[in-house]
This record gives sequence, structure tokens and C-alpha cells, in this order.
Amino acid sequence: MPFATVSPQFSGPAPRLKITDVECHVLLAPDYDASFTSSAQDSIVVVIRTDGGVTGIGECDANPWMAKTCIEAPGTHTMGLCIKEMLIGADPFQIGELWMKMYLGTAMNGRRGMIIHAMSAVDMALWDLCGKALGKPVHALLGGATRQSITPYASLQPAGHRFEEYRDALCASAEKAKAIGFKAMKTEITMNGPYAHGGMRESYERHTEVLAAVRKTIGPDITLMVDVQYLWEDAATCLQTVKDWAEFNVFFLETPLWSDNVREMAKLAERAPMPIAFGEWLATRFEFEELMDVGKVQVAQPDVGRVGGIGEAKIVCDMAKARGRLIVPHCWKTGISISGTAHLAFVTDHCAFIEYLPPQLCHERLRRELAQEELVLLPDGTIPLPQKPGLGVEVDWDVVKRYRVA
Repeated sequence: MPFATVSPQFSGPAPRLKITDVECHVLLAPDYDASFTSSAQDSIVVVIRTDGGVTGIGECDANPWMAKTCIEAPGTHTMGLCIKEMLIGADPFQIGELWMKMYLGTAMNGRRGMIIHAMSAVDMALWDLCGKALGKPVHALLGGATRQSITPYASLQPAGHRFEEYRDALCASAEKAKAIGFKAMKTEITMNGPYAHGGMRESYERHTEVLAAVRKTIGPDITLMVDVQYLWEDAATCLQTVKDWAEFNVFFLETPLWSDNVREMAKLAERAPMPIAFGEWLATRFEFEELMDVGKVQVAQPDVGRVGGIGEAKIVCDMAKARGRLIVPHCWKTGISISGTAHLAFVTDHCAFIEYLPPQLCHERLRRELAQEELVLLPDGTIPLPQKPGLGVEVDWDVVKRYRVA
């Protein structure tokens, strides 16, 4: 059942290229800590090669061994085909048609979840490849930039296993981000629930104390978002705490409930004193349709490495615009995905911020070492429009070789 897809927009004939190979490199930082809830400690780098020597790079935010298997596993029937085999010999400029081919050809293997996450890396690599072949940045192929700069937010990093350590680490991270020049920040406040930092079990009232401390640290003029990482089970319990957070001028509250609990989301969105944001885990436009139409969330957060790639993320952004919702993309991987996120943001005029951590704010080794993106934080707290072809990211292949485990 074909439906709308996104392919590169450009004038003139495309170079004659055929895909000759799809490589999957599973990377793992040697100092990874399995007790962390951070997917930036590993990655899969997907390389698409062509007969003309042009290559494209992509990654996804999912278990890299599983993603590699999704791409390379042999097919056994017409609705359970091998993604890699479907791409060999294909025209890389037909991104939309290839996305549909992969989606239909693997339909009995997924339609959501890991299959779509793996397709995200392939899609990202195709956009990078086409941009390089045409000498144009990806945002130009997506229809053209609607702005010359975008405002990023810094994700503040906690530490410690006691309340005071946790609170003080977030405040110190906020001070550092402010000194670097960020005009917007998102603080994790998760000392309970499924994501509880360091196994902590603090009361909900103490979460309010942390928020108050961070807001006091950064002052009233910096935009502040809060991520509580699925802390509460229902809207009523959440509201008992956040109903009083209006005084902290919170731009949005991210993932306060479980992502599948869309009916409770709607109750929360109706009564909370700040907009509700969700979407980091979702795959395809169909899950976002439910999120916005049933869950009524005000801020949609597609991740280019999970939703199905840059093209599928663009479709989600268009859906949000039609519904009067904001876009603030999620991204917690390396410079490859961060660059893909930025190009999406520059063609999305209702994108308020992007998630961005420069190396000096990164704990994870792969974030610091794997790739150098073109993006630069200016003194006014914005990132200017990228100009390099493709995603504009340079991968350090010595790092790939050093950390490759499969």
C-alpha cells in the first residue's frame, strides 16, 4: 500500500550512480558503562557505496548489533527481504521509492521498532550520498532552508548517587553551558521511576527542589526545558507535582508518562501548566499521528535515527505543522545524527530548538571522537546554516577502526 515519501528536490539531471555496497560498522566505546541509560556509548555507522565512488554515511539510535542484523539478514520471502540486497544496484537518488521498497519488503519483520530504526541509518546515508553527489547540503534537497540560523539547547548532565550530588552536578553543568553561550537548556530531573539516575529513589518534591536550583543558577532569561524520563504512571500523579511548576517558566515537560500511554497524555496536555513533549522512541508517521491526535501533545520530538530517517522525520514535521504543533527533534548520538537533525530543523520553520552538545559538554567518548560536524555555536547562542555538501560531517575512520566490534 504505497503512500507519500520524500525524495531529493533539485534541478537538472542527476549523476548516473548505482549502489554497489552497504557496510555496517558496529562501534562500542571501551569505557562504556552498562549501568548508564545512554545510547551514545555505542553506534552503528552505515556506509553506502556507489559505482561512481560517492559514498554516504548514516547512523541510527538503536542496539547496533540488532540494526546490523536488520540490514544484512538474508530474506526468505517477498515480505521479509534483506534490506542490503534490496539496495544493491539501485539508483540512490530515488530515496522515497527505496524507503517504500524497504518498508514493504520487510513488513512482516517489523513495520515499527528495530526495522524502522535500522532503515533510519540507511535513509540518512542516502541523503548524505545524494548531497555529496550534487554538491549541495541536505537542507537544499529537502526543499530549501526557511531560516539562516537555529537555536540549540544543551542537555545538562547529572552525576552522583545522592540528592545533593545530583542537584549540584546539574547546576554546575548549567553554569558551564551558560558560559559556553547556550541560550536554552534541558535539564534531566529523574531521581525515581524507570530511568532513575544511579538507582536513586527520591520523592517527587525533591524533583521540584532540583528544578528550582537549576532555574536559580541560569537566571530568568534562558529557556529551560525539563526531561523527567517516564517518571509517572498517570496524569493525575504527574499533575500533583508539576501543577506548581509554572513559576519556573518551563518551555516543555518531556516524557512525563510512558510513550504508549496516549490517553493519559491527553489528560495531562489539557491541564499541565506547560506544553508536553514526546516522540523520542517513536517509529514512522503513524505513531506520531496517534501521539498528536489521541495524545494531544503540543511538542513532537522525532529522532532522525529512529523515526525512519530524515525523509520520514520531514513528513512528521509537516504533520505537526498542519496540526499547529511545535517540533523539537530528539537526538542523542554522534555528530552524524546531530548533523542530520540540523538539516531537518533548517527546513522546518516551526522547529523551536535542536538538541546539541559540543565536545566540551559530552561525557561519551564516541560523541567526542567519531565525527566532526560542521555546526558551530555562535556568540549569540545560535548555529548558522550549514553549507557543505551532504550532511557536512567528517568521520574519523581511525576511530571507526579502533572501536569497531562487529
